[in-house]
Amino acid sequence: MNERIKGGLLVFTGAASFGLLSTIVKFAYANGYTLGEITGTQSFSGMVILWLLYMVSKSFKRKHKPEDPVVIKSVTSWWKIALSGIFTGLVGIFYYQCVRLLPASVAIILLMQYLWISILIETIVFKKKPSRKQLLLLSVVLLGTLLAGGIFSQEIILNLKGIIFGLLAATCYAIFLMTSGRVGNDLPVLKKSALMITGSCAITWIIFPPIFFFNGIYWEGLAFWGLILALLGTVIPPLLFSMGIPHVGVSIGAILSAVELPVAIFSSAFILHESVDYIRWVGVILILIAIIATNLKTKEPIGQSKIKDDCIQ
Repeated sequence: MNERIKGGLLVFTGAASFGLLSTIVKFAYANGYTLGEITGTQSFSGMVILWLLYMVSKSFKRKHKPEDPVVIKSVTSWWKIALSGIFTGLVGIFYYQCVRLLPASVAIILLMQYLWISILIETIVFKKKPSRKQLLLLSVVLLGTLLAGGIFSQEIILNLKGIIFGLLAATCYAIFLMTSGRVGNDLPVLKKSALMITGSCAITWIIFPPIFFFNGIYWEGLAFWGLILALLGTVIPPLLFSMGIPHVGVSIGAILSAVELPVAIFSSAFILHESVDYIRWVGVILILIAIIATNLKTKEPIGQSKIKDDCIQ
């Protein structure tokens, strides 16, 4: 039981760090940085840190464990993993753009729409007919979204472009969960994460060339924000999930990871001072109920079980 409690705390902490991302991004925008600068430096910092951690762990294992025979793997294994990382890069771009246009508390609600989008993708692409339970949970999520998103609040003015970017982020996140759960599972967590964030960094730099390395912005403060966002969204969560989930199990781990939603709402309300009335909290609770119900006693949790062992950005 003691190990289960420790594992649960690790998963809880990892998910909570995800919930702080939107608030940190708001502060980065307030300091004058652009979408390309924020996403570009975050993915770069995450890539450097994860590759360094992988190299250190690999060196440590060689010193303390007999080296296994070298097995030559197909080159497709690494590029498929890096390719799947493109989707997490797009999640960061779309989500942070959504955060720029909408309150952080609304942006995280839109990202949670990956739940029903996953069902839709499975129905269209994999011809997998949704169960009655999934349809019921879908209706709960949609109702919770209307309430939590502030549709009935006169204090919130919703931006159509922001909503579109939020749904694009949710779609890419659903695709990322599906692809990441199918490739690279035979590799160490750190190596898989490093390959994915490399793909994320590549697509980010293609869309937003990293000119911040040459105009002096990076060393004047941008590096700090990139490091903080990389730690909270790229490094700490996957490490804590990989350590904690084996002790609590996939379903419980997925349920605990849902704490990302209330943490994001709390931080936006108490740090950013965004308006979050009781009606919106009811919507948040409904979405949480749907997430928990999705992962209770199900063989195939929606979207490959909301375990973010690799990332947001």
